[in-house]
Amino acid sequence: MRGAHTRVDPDLSSTILSAWRTNDRITTGLIEQVPPLLWEAAVPGISRRTVRTIAAHLHNARSRWIYTLGAEHGIPRPPMVDMQHVTRRQLVSALRQSGAGMQALLALGLANDTLIPPSKRYVWRNLALDVGHVLTYFVAHEAHHRGQIVMIARQLGQPLPQSVTNGLWWWKPPPPRPARSAPPRERPTRGR
Repeated sequence: MRGAHTRVDPDLSSTILSAWRTNDRITTGLIEQVPPLLWEAAVPGISRRTVRTIAAHLHNARSRWIYTLGAEHGIPRPPMVDMQHVTRRQLVSALRQSGAGMQALLALGLANDTLIPPSKRYVWRNLALDVGHVLTYFVAHEAHHRGQIVMIARQLGQPLPQSVTNGLWWWKPPPPRPARSAPPRERPTRGR
């Protein structure tokens, strides 16, 4: 096979960070569009869990990992949210903070020969700390929970609109919206 022994090692930094931003946009976009009734809904068979607690878990998991892997290296931990009381608006704001923190964590690894440097808090040691594995772990984790939310909505007879579920697969940045033009001004009419 021609070129089989040629190794190409491009700088994938922008690709890794872009892939994270895409995942973050998909997760945040789903949470923004969860209807209020579904937000409060209990998970079938697990009454103490709700769609809200699953959604909040996404941010809190990011926050814990940022603390575990990044705090020692200067990456600030975003505050955790109250899983029982957080509003969608509060969670979307928190996800934006934790998304930026995750991006900083990946950038730290990219600046360190693609490895997130060791930290004293990381005792689990089951996650390889190269940026490829870290990115894959978080994308898989969030995709799992996004799927749970979609399935719960269906199980409860409140399926999400097709535009929302289709948005889970829109991995390119959304096309820019056309600029709104001002509506035509009505001319005053003369009385008869």
